[in-house]
Amino acid sequence: MNKDVKTETKKILGDDLYYSNFTYDPACYYFLYIGELKAYGLNHFVRETLQKKVQGREVRFATIIPDVCSQYYYDNVIVINPRSMGKSTADNLSGTQPLKTSCRLTSSEFMTAISESATIRLLIAHILENQRQLFLSMFESIEEMTLDEIDGVSILGPNKAIAKKYNSKLVQFTELAGQVPMVEGEICHGLATLLQRTDALRASWSEGIFVSAAYSAAGVNSAVTRTREDVLNRFSDTDGEYVITRYYPHDLDPTVLAVVANADEVYIAGIADQKIIDGNKFVGSAFPSQINKEQAALLNKHTIAAGRLLGRAGYRGIFGCDFIIDHQGRIWFLEINARKQGTTFEFCCTLEQNLPQDAPSLPELECHAVLHSCFPPETVVMEENVCGLHWQTYNHKLSTTVLTTGFIPQNTGERESFAKVAKKELQKDFVVLEHLGAPLRIMPGAFLARVVSIARSKEDVDAGLRQGIGWINQTFQKV
Repeated sequence: MNKDVKTETKKILGDDLYYSNFTYDPACYYFLYIGELKAYGLNHFVRETLQKKVQGREVRFATIIPDVCSQYYYDNVIVINPRSMGKSTADNLSGTQPLKTSCRLTSSEFMTAISESATIRLLIAHILENQRQLFLSMFESIEEMTLDEIDGVSILGPNKAIAKKYNSKLVQFTELAGQVPMVEGEICHGLATLLQRTDALRASWSEGIFVSAAYSAAGVNSAVTRTREDVLNRFSDTDGEYVITRYYPHDLDPTVLAVVANADEVYIAGIADQKIIDGNKFVGSAFPSQINKEQAALLNKHTIAAGRLLGRAGYRGIFGCDFIIDHQGRIWFLEINARKQGTTFEFCCTLEQNLPQDAPSLPELECHAVLHSCFPPETVVMEENVCGLHWQTYNHKLSTTVLTTGFIPQNTGERESFAKVAKKELQKDFVVLEHLGAPLRIMPGAFLARVVSIARSKEDVDAGLRQGIGWINQTFQKV
């Protein structure tokens, strides 16, 4: 690292960070990624997209994350996590060293901390001395992130206010009525009304009532309920607003990943099957989906209808739609996720292997949609999985406090594994990603690690996933 780079880096490192290995080179063009470590891989596709637009300068990115790990495998990482700052505990396994605590922040906590960070604002000021525009790449556009109010800074993704509006289950339930097949249900204002209406409907909706707060994701603030006690155990906001819908038993939970560029153009990236436990907790996805061609066509049609609603409202970028297919084969819309999906990176890798070499990636489609409200002329839709790729993901999210006793080295080659399996250089492979390491005390709600299994058959994918999960289970013990 030359002297100029050392000098520039020293200027922007502050004591409000949990960790940083960031080095700034003023000769390079930067963007900032803001989000959790699990979406890190998308940065390479964003970098390649911007490199096509930036002439004469190397494009790099700084990664601003809340993930507290025992060590970091990537360059230019900046960690902000107020809950873990200065926290330690003396009851290490050996009893001799303070033990770092890893706590997962809510999105609003993390985005607020970043927006208020003097170090991050100084970093932005330094970058803007050397480039006129600074893009922020985010997994989800969240209103608590206010750095885009700085002149010259903008989000390379959907508008924050529009994303928040359409992430509301109440808005979706109201505005998509009649446009997609909605499950029978209604909106309840306040806990008392929620209890009254679920009590009244329970006899006729005997297989269960799905209750969701206005904002809910990955099983948080939602539940399949069958008794009044189920409702009271999960919901307590007396003034909250809720959506209740009839629960249909089902085996298929397809999710469609898409990009919207305007009121007419919606790009379908692909369909995966979500793995849901306890009725509403997402733990991973599998591709290709088990649905048939007729069901796929209907899912795409309904997703396009939802995407056009977003497009008319001014939403530009990646989104997803979740559905169920009940035991009678009926398709029911569940929700829009006005953000990137957990499988966005895997679909990037899948499209990369199935489409022509010069076809735009999903981040490039999003970038073009945000900047120009249209897709680039080279856009190509994946008609079929010509490479025969199969994959499945698994998210190991903790429900209790654990102590990690071992670590799995970070695998940074997921994209390369997709390429090798697609080209038949490998029959199968799996990677364990974002393992937090050891020794750490990890609090409930945090992600310990992910597994992605890639192969040329479902059987090999299942075997790889089981092996990866087995590795993770050997690295921790419950407190």
